Amino acid sequence: MAFQTVFRRVEKKYLLDGHQYTELRKRLEGYMTVDQYGETTICNIYYDTPENTLVRRSLEKPIYKEKLRVRSYGTAKPGGTVFVEVKKKFKGVVYKRRASMKLEESDEFVKGKPVGCKDKQIENELLYFMKFYKGIGPAMYLSYDRIAMFGNEDPELRVTFDRNITFRVEDMRLEIPSAGRKILPEGMRVMEIKITNAMPLWLAHMLDELKIYPASFSKYGACYTLLEKEKAEAAKESNKNIEKKDRVTYCA
Repeated sequence: MAFQTVFRRVEKKYLLDGHQYTELRKRLEGYMTVDQYGETTICNIYYDTPENTLVRRSLEKPIYKEKLRVRSYGTAKPGGTVFVEVKKKFKGVVYKRRASMKLEESDEFVKGKPVGCKDKQIENELLYFMKFYKGIGPAMYLSYDRIAMFGNEDPELRVTFDRNITFRVEDMRLEIPSAGRKILPEGMRVMEIKITNAMPLWLAHMLDELKIYPASFSKYGACYTLLEKEKAEAAKESNKNIEKKDRVTYCA
């Protein structure tokens, strides 16, 4: 199985309900084809600093942001291949660098130890990233089931549909099967359109007809936001209970 190690493209995200997804898939027939892997479960460990610098910065929607993750296609097996990736986004353009290695090697690599990747330049870029962000470590496990399609006339045109987005902040190991909490309602999907040039008119017309509009959505960001909201609500409830205990009731 061959994988790219360097990417430069524009990625646009959309949130689709069940009806929009079904109708769009019908209309894409003849224009796009599902790739040879069919639906694939993609598993990721997102890395961040103890202060959650990367995800918090991403949620501020700056013109430049970056993130680090280790990815496997399906549950990783001992001796299996995983990918360490740095994904950067500048003014809407996505740049990705990734290196493949054995699962066991990735454990050492994310601690800053070289493992002798085929592309030394990419390895050095990844090592610099981990050195720059002090204390970086596993922050979240996140998986989803993906269908990827490519354009019949332009194979560089890619459209992906992700469902069953699942996350957890414990057991952050790729060799542990996908399990955790769901982030989207049943039937909803995250669609990404990946293009190197302009979006074809036929695709733009389809999106317009089905009222499918761009959405600012980050899987890691959405999961982190949910957890922070729950923490804030729990703290608020805890303060209420403390106030009740401290309240003195006087009887006549």
